[in-house]
Amino acid sequence: MELLQLRYFLTLARCEHVTEAAGKLHVTQSSLSKTIQRLEDDLGSPLFDRLGRKLRLNEFGRTFLRRTEKALFELEQGKQEIADLSNPDHGTLQLAVTTASTLPGILREFRKNKPNTQFHVQMVNLEDMSTLLHRGEIDFCLSSPPIQGDDIDCQILFEDPIVVAVPLGHRYADRSSITLAELKDEWFVGVKKGYGIRDLVDSKCQSVGFVPKYVYEGDEPARLIALVEAEIGLAFIPSTARNPQQRIAYLPIEDQRLVREIALLSQKNRYISKAAIAFRSVVIDYFGAMSKPIDE
Repeated sequence: MELLQLRYFLTLARCEHVTEAAGKLHVTQSSLSKTIQRLEDDLGSPLFDRLGRKLRLNEFGRTFLRRTEKALFELEQGKQEIADLSNPDHGTLQLAVTTASTLPGILREFRKNKPNTQFHVQMVNLEDMSTLLHRGEIDFCLSSPPIQGDDIDCQILFEDPIVVAVPLGHRYADRSSITLAELKDEWFVGVKKGYGIRDLVDSKCQSVGFVPKYVYEGDEPARLIALVEAEIGLAFIPSTARNPQQRIAYLPIEDQRLVREIALLSQKNRYISKAAIAFRSVVIDYFGAMSKPIDE
C-alpha cells in the first residue's frame, strides 16, 4: 500500500466523482482509476459502488476512509511540526472565516509581529467551516455563530450587535433606532442562507411575524454596504462592519436582542505552530480592546 494511493483515495472518497477528483489531483482520470483499482486489489475489497463516473462509498470504503483520514492527518501534523521546529519564523497559517469585517485589522496586527509568516484565508459558510474543522485542515476559524463539538476548542471573543444599514435618502434615515416589525415591508440585500448572520436575522424576523424580502443574495458581505448606498435595499450588518465614510445611516434594533457572537475555533488534535499561537494572541488582544469602554 502506497501513500499516493491513500491520497488519491481520500480525494475521490470526498468527491465521489472521478472527473472532479482527477481535476483536484491534477492527474488523468485513467491514472486515478488505475491507482484506486490497485488499492482495492491490495485490500481485497471494493471501496466504491460504481455508477458510470459517479461513485458511492460502500461499507468497506466508509470504514477505510475513517482510518485514512486519521493516518494522513497525523502525517500532515508531523510535517508541520518539523517545519515549525526547523524554521519557526516562517510557515503558513490556514484560516477560515464566516465573518470578515474584523479580519483586515487582525491580519494587519499579525503581520507586524510575524512579517515572514504567510496566511491563506477562506470565506466559507457554517457547513463548510464545520467540515474543515473536523478534518483538521484549518489552524483557526473566526465564526459567527460558534460551532460546537467534542473535537473543537471554542472561545467566545466578542458580542457584536446587528444594526440596519439605511441609505441617507430613506424615510428611516433620520431615526435613532427602529423595531423589527417596522421593517416588514422593506426590501433587503444580504448574504445567502447558511451564513450565520443571515440565519440569525431571518429567525428573529420570523419571530415577529414576517420573512425578509431579499432583492439580492450573495457570498460577499463587503458588497452589501455599496448596494445599500446605491438604494438597492436595506441590510442587516454587524456593527463592526459600519463604514462612516459612506452615505448610510446605521439604526440599532430597539425591541430585539439581535447580537452575533464571534468565536475563535480550532481542532483540538491539530498541531499548533508558533505562528498559530501568535495569531491566537493577536485575535484575543484585538477583540479584548474592542470590548473595553472608550474611557479606559
